[in-house]
Amino acid sequence: MSRWDGIDEFVATAEAESFSQAARRLGLSTSGVSREVARLEERLQTRLLYRTTRRVSLTDAGRAFLARCRELIHDRDEALAAVGEEDGEVKGLLRMTCSSAYGERYVVPAVNAFALAHPKLSLHIELDDTVRDIVSEGFDLAIRFGRLTDSRLIAKRLASRTRRLCASPDYLTRAGTPTTIADLEGHAGVLGAADTWPFREGEREIAFKPQGRFRCNSGQAVLDATLQGLGICQLPNFYVDPAIAERRLVPLLEDNTPADEGVWAVYPHLRLLPAKVRLLVEHLERGLG
Repeated sequence: MSRWDGIDEFVATAEAESFSQAARRLGLSTSGVSREVARLEERLQTRLLYRTTRRVSLTDAGRAFLARCRELIHDRDEALAAVGEEDGEVKGLLRMTCSSAYGERYVVPAVNAFALAHPKLSLHIELDDTVRDIVSEGFDLAIRFGRLTDSRLIAKRLASRTRRLCASPDYLTRAGTPTTIADLEGHAGVLGAADTWPFREGEREIAFKPQGRFRCNSGQAVLDATLQGLGICQLPNFYVDPAIAERRLVPLLEDNTPADEGVWAVYPHLRLLPAKVRLLVEHLERGLG
């Protein structure tokens, strides 16, 4: 029995808070994952996980052990990757995360092309609009927007995005067309997760707080509500550009469009950046830029 036995299963279970989800992630049976974690606890003479019928959670000892295990797994995988890459092949598992809409429209198609070129590489992509802690959660790479503040991460700019203000022709016929930022005070906003909309007026940055009766943290839902005529929205250009081109949405206050936001590839500080991450970032820079 190796002293490594059970560690991968424990980390996967702790991160997923579920034996069954951990098993799917590892390609093993649920009973096998549960058994390996139990054997690990027996060897350590310490309970690492609380088990209930609905979920699994960490004990205090398990929380401390998880942090060390992530470091061990990372160092092990980095060493194996460094040796494996000497033959020029990209291989192993790469875990990445990105926001849902941008990921579905742009990142995943680019990553799929990369995967076709590297058949020995396995990919695990998680798309959601939560900013994940990629260091503690063991991700190799994330795609982020705007200003970045986490000093544990290295960032490489891949592309840019612009926020555009727009509304449907029907709404503007009913409510009138705003020509200044101040005019927005009398209009219905279709609101996303942010409480304010950024604008520029000359060299000044302005934050406007819209009012409205529709709010949703999904950009696609905000787009649909705007197309239905519920009000004015401000969304990243990749949501609204097709509808603007088809004249289903009318762009507004274009002279006050805020500064472009960066689209960044971010990854942890590493002594040796695995080739799979470096090459994928280069591929995304070419594809998204």
